[in-house]
Amino acid sequence: MRVHRWGVIPYEAGRERMERLHRLALRDGEDHLALCTHPAIYTVGRDDEGEWGVPVLRCDRGGSVTCHSEGQAIFYFCFQVPDPPRFYRRVRRAFEAFFAEALPTVAYDPKRPGWYVDDRKIASLGFRYKGGVSLHGVALNVDVDLAFHNRVAPCGLEGITATSLAAEGVRLGMEEVRHRLVLQIARSFDTSVEEG
Repeated sequence: MRVHRWGVIPYEAGRERMERLHRLALRDGEDHLALCTHPAIYTVGRDDEGEWGVPVLRCDRGGSVTCHSEGQAIFYFCFQVPDPPRFYRRVRRAFEAFFAEALPTVAYDPKRPGWYVDDRKIASLGFRYKGGVSLHGVALNVDVDLAFHNRVAPCGLEGITATSLAAEGVRLGMEEVRHRLVLQIARSFDTSVEEG
């Protein structure tokens, strides 16, 4: 698994880089994981026609409204995916292993895909598959501006608010979170880590 570190990058530029990484994965047959964060923006999946009361950017993923901002760790997966359900389980397993150590009160909800502490969403996930390679990934709130995130209900889910590791009392910096999760992802996919 090759890890690419992009730092803080505007959402649209990140989407372009993800598409380039996807094309690279199609060519080289490798798994590529990109780590980044985006400046404050609300995105909405291509099938959602809702009105959100905030400026949104429509994008090519599925799902409803999602908030991105600095303090959120983004993991873009451009992985070889011959079996999407198995791939999805491996991603879940990696993040669940991280939460088991960092914040055991987090639970995955298959009816509202994502990870929650009671009715507070801490991480979202969503994927597309093209040519047998995944696109998009997981967004984990490490230490975000919750007032900004809570201007909309996460993923349009009524009665759900956003939370973060910091708001739940977990004092881990962004780099430590990324480091731990990269190791868990490598373990879940039974692979080694190379810097891209």
